[in-house]
Amino acid sequence: MRNDPPPGEHPPVLTLRRSNRRGRRARSRRLSTAVLAGVAVLLAAPLVGSTAPRQQILGVAVTAEPSPSSALATDDRSTGASGRLPGRGPAPDPQGNRSAPGARQAPPVDSLTGYAWPIRNARLTQPFGPAASGSRIVDGAPFHDGIDLATFCGDSIVAAHDGVVMAAGRHYDAFMGWVGDLTAYTARLDEKHLWLTLPNVIVIDDGNGYRSMYAHLRFVAVAVGDVVKAGDYLGSEGRTGNASGCHLHYGLFSPYAVSTIGIDPVVAGHMLLPTAELARIDPLLVLPPLEAGGIK
Repeated sequence: MRNDPPPGEHPPVLTLRRSNRRGRRARSRRLSTAVLAGVAVLLAAPLVGSTAPRQQILGVAVTAEPSPSSALATDDRSTGASGRLPGRGPAPDPQGNRSAPGARQAPPVDSLTGYAWPIRNARLTQPFGPAASGSRIVDGAPFHDGIDLATFCGDSIVAAHDGVVMAAGRHYDAFMGWVGDLTAYTARLDEKHLWLTLPNVIVIDDGNGYRSMYAHLRFVAVAVGDVVKAGDYLGSEGRTGNASGCHLHYGLFSPYAVSTIGIDPVVAGHMLLPTAELARIDPLLVLPPLEAGGIK
């Protein structure tokens, strides 16, 4: 109900006009003060809610790339970035991640601690080493450059070690230790719209001179720059990319490695990939011992 005066009547006339002008000036001053305070808050907001801590951890400016498909935006939050991590020595080559001349060497494998299984109660379906189906080449023979662990589709994948997420999604190759130029490879993926044929991969800098790589995830729950602890949830077990069934391919390598391994020339030629990558190590050398009946 409106508070209008009855018909035929008029609202009372205010006679304190000078007082009203003073009131309006006071209100104007208060409004100006509020506007200035609001501007100050807006100027301060980037400092309060910025990604500065995340960038300090990475040591690089993090710039998100658009997802190949808006339908997969929640599953593919990958970004592209290359650079030096704090305490990791000179910047690796932007394409191959090979250490720059004079960079420190990879720490000895027996010095690595703090690793845990990335899946619980899994079966080791493919060990590290020679394998007829391997796409890598060592001593002229096909080689599997990680370990395959399987439970069931959708099972939880967790971080094997504390670290910082470097890649999460399908744009991960810049952090995989390729020795060579990836320009032709990425141009082919762009031209033929093939990004969605790649697996979902997470690459994490473990903070000890090594990187952990988790491949074939169905769902990725972390983003570039996230700080994780061993046992933190990363995503779910899947079969994205070239996989015959749901499993996790877990690999471990150092960007300061000197040795390299080859790539199947047919695979490299078809995908326009470099013909070598930095050598991997057997994850079983750093993970807790296997127990009868599977990983506990």
